[in-house]
Amino acid sequence: MLMKGVTLRGLEVFEALAKTGSVAQTAEITGLSQPAVSQQLRNLEKALAADLVDHGRRPMVLTPAGQTFLSRTEAVLSELRLAQSELTVVDLSHLPALAMGLIDDFDNDLTPRLVSILADSLTKCRFKMITAPSHDIIRAMEAKELHIAVAASLGTARDGIIEYPLVRDPFILVAPKGFIQPHAKGSARTDMEQMHTLPFLRYASEQLISQQIDTHLRQQNLSFESRFEIGSHLALMAMVARRVGWAITTPLGLMRAARFHDQIEAYALPFGSAARTISLFTSSDWADSVPRDVSQTMRHLIQSQIIEPALTRFPWLTNDFHVIDP
Repeated sequence: MLMKGVTLRGLEVFEALAKTGSVAQTAEITGLSQPAVSQQLRNLEKALAADLVDHGRRPMVLTPAGQTFLSRTEAVLSELRLAQSELTVVDLSHLPALAMGLIDDFDNDLTPRLVSILADSLTKCRFKMITAPSHDIIRAMEAKELHIAVAASLGTARDGIIEYPLVRDPFILVAPKGFIQPHAKGSARTDMEQMHTLPFLRYASEQLISQQIDTHLRQQNLSFESRFEIGSHLALMAMVARRVGWAITTPLGLMRAARFHDQIEAYALPFGSAARTISLFTSSDWADSVPRDVSQTMRHLIQSQIIEPALTRFPWLTNDFHVIDP
């Protein structure tokens, strides 16, 4: 039993406050009022008989006790969210077959966990899962080769297909470590002259993410030399790490390349903001609850396996990188 004053809501508030340093932003994230956020924090500190944040500083920073408690809090909440996601899909044993396609952005973290969750429930089902770029997943869905597809949204409704939005994945700039001068770090006013001193590394032109990035650049009246087209997130991040050039990607792409995080830096897009939506798609004639249940499971997994680690490392993504509630 938790000691009096320690509640799950209080832990969630503390976790959000540790990331943002702001009562106002924490209120926005948790859906509470600002006074309620402050009260939750006071109750938690009283129960623990310790100050978790330095109340005299803005933005708030954690005390040594708060830093220690945060690691425990994140571990507890992560396990609870995983448990919740594993309980969301209750029974899929009635399905004779299920073919599913997932965007390859999830290969490292989410796909293995999702497969294990589904396997426990698909006891009498012929199950097939493929991972591929969005354009290949969408083509397979339109050809009716898949029952469920998870891919980047085209942003337009299509006949015969239902879309369940899962996550907002903003476009961000990634550059070799030290490439962006210190005065521009964290700024939306990155000196554009710097962007022409190294080549722009593009995704392969047939990929949907490349087309979405190009559309945004045209809307901003920007043009960069096309010398490199790379069809792999990891290869693209490796080239950035080797100082070959800079790129535009998303947090999902960035988090797949954890091995290169010490050699690259990420920033909010300095020329207008834009994002893609990752969605689950299924046929409109599927009246079963399976697509809705799977989409909810995926939201929980995306939150715990990808978004929370990303916000810990890149807290400036807090308001832009998030799951989309149904």
